[in-house]
Amino acid sequence: MTNRKPLISGNWKMHHNHFEAIQMVQKLSYLLSANDYDAVDVSVHPPFTDLRSVQTVLESDGIPVALGAQHCHWEERGAFTGEVSPAMLAKLNVSLVVVGHSERRELFGETDDDVKRKVEAILAAGMTPIMCCGETLEEREAGQARAKVERQVVAGLAGLKAPQVAGLVVAYEPIWAIGTGQTATPEDAQEMCGAIRSVVRSRWGVEAADSIRIQYGGSVKPVNAPDLMRQSDIDGALVGGASLDADEFARIIAYRLVG
Repeated sequence: MTNRKPLISGNWKMHHNHFEAIQMVQKLSYLLSANDYDAVDVSVHPPFTDLRSVQTVLESDGIPVALGAQHCHWEERGAFTGEVSPAMLAKLNVSLVVVGHSERRELFGETDDDVKRKVEAILAAGMTPIMCCGETLEEREAGQARAKVERQVVAGLAGLKAPQVAGLVVAYEPIWAIGTGQTATPEDAQEMCGAIRSVVRSRWGVEAADSIRIQYGGSVKPVNAPDLMRQSDIDGALVGGASLDADEFARIIAYRLVG
């Protein structure tokens, strides 16, 4: 049994100005203990306008929380109004970048090829992608969930070597469970996360499959986090709304203390 340290990531989406962000991470640091950091890796993913402020607080206060971003372009520089490059994020000591979140795919038309380019660019800049995948309710009801997710994983990681894949994070987020209050059952989540690990094993080998971390995302809350995290192929959570409140997020991070 490979010991994969869980990663709990807070995706703040378009919430918190930089003052609120500073207060959030400071309060979170008061709520977490050394035991929490020993047991779980934690990352926060603020909006772009908050990154420098959050970086300063994390580093000046010695808070062992990783700084993450929600999105980036795949080019290092250029005439791409409104975009941010991986190199810019790396200069702020961002270590993790969410790629291909369903909201980016569904609302902004990001394709599997876009996701692939971003994964490559993030790795080239020395950061780690959290590559998201997931199905709609219609796809699940039509029995297409597993095929959709496997296709997204294969397309998004195409061309990578096994050692690169081994260090990545993949987040399974059923689109029908994001922000809806609905959550995949622990068994459903495990089945799909197991399918992701299986496709990694078949394409990139046993070592990559044993090392890659697979998160679940979709209405994760303190009440359901422990059952989700007990599943053998779930190595963490990509938390949306509940990560905006320090108390709620800290309770999710401390899931192992429940039950």
